[in-house]
Amino acid sequence: MTTRVDIIEVSPRDGIQNEKTLLSTQTKLELIDRATAAGIRAFEVTSFVNPKRVPQMADAGEVAQSLKKRSDTRYIGLVLNERGFERARLSGLEDVNCVVVATETFNRRNQGVAVDDTMADIARIAAMAHDSGVRMGVTIGAAFGCPFEGEVTVERVTEIAARLAELKPFEIALADTIGVAAPSDIKAKFSAVAREIGGIALRCHLHNTRNTGLANAVAAIESGVTRIDSSIGGVGGCPFAPAATGNIPTEDLVYMLDRMGVETGVDAQALIDTAQWLGAMLGVSPPGMLQRAGMFPPAAGAAA
Repeated sequence: MTTRVDIIEVSPRDGIQNEKTLLSTQTKLELIDRATAAGIRAFEVTSFVNPKRVPQMADAGEVAQSLKKRSDTRYIGLVLNERGFERARLSGLEDVNCVVVATETFNRRNQGVAVDDTMADIARIAAMAHDSGVRMGVTIGAAFGCPFEGEVTVERVTEIAARLAELKPFEIALADTIGVAAPSDIKAKFSAVAREIGGIALRCHLHNTRNTGLANAVAAIESGVTRIDSSIGGVGGCPFAPAATGNIPTEDLVYMLDRMGVETGVDAQALIDTAQWLGAMLGVSPPGMLQRAGMFPPAAGAAA
């Protein structure tokens, strides 16, 4: 198993997009600053989508333009079409992530078009990205199950992944958007996709809807994945998925990997503090467990 995992912090995008409380631009930037201070070096910072559908992302351009540039940090913007890509590029982002959902019904709910139309959009974005020096990754959403069509086969996911690989993306992610996968599902699909896409990097995006998220993260790492998405506090969810819940909590993931001897370069205690702060900003109690239980062994001077 790998000895190093890179965490992509998605709380500024996926983490807050389903929350009722709209955070200010400055609060979003503070969230990124706090996570950076904790050691996070890759973020999905926002999504360039229709603000009428996702009002939490209405300030995408302002967030992107206000980021503190760091040579060792990736700032990724989610884009769904050419217009979104242009907005991201003009905002100064050098990394974008596109999404295609594995099933027709969910893709139409999420993006308003058929899967083939989304694939055509991604092909055009890929050409624009290559021409402008922007790195493009792609996420296959609902790769492990769909709330409208049920099970998603390995063959369906590998077919989409193979088509995406022809576009030469920087990375391909498989997303358990509604949190239905078990570790065996993770291993089966990542292994199959790896055989189809050659040397393209793999990334894993997990939701903890049915409490299998951390087990699935281990399964992904055992399958050779070195990039894992997570969200501080475990906040998050898709606005277009029924009963959506959050991503796996970053602090819980870091604690587990630390105990396993897998390096992340991230300070779990600093993430605990940030999770509690973020919960106060959103007016919620984040679902993450570490920010409730605390570190073990406890810090010197902590109550027994």
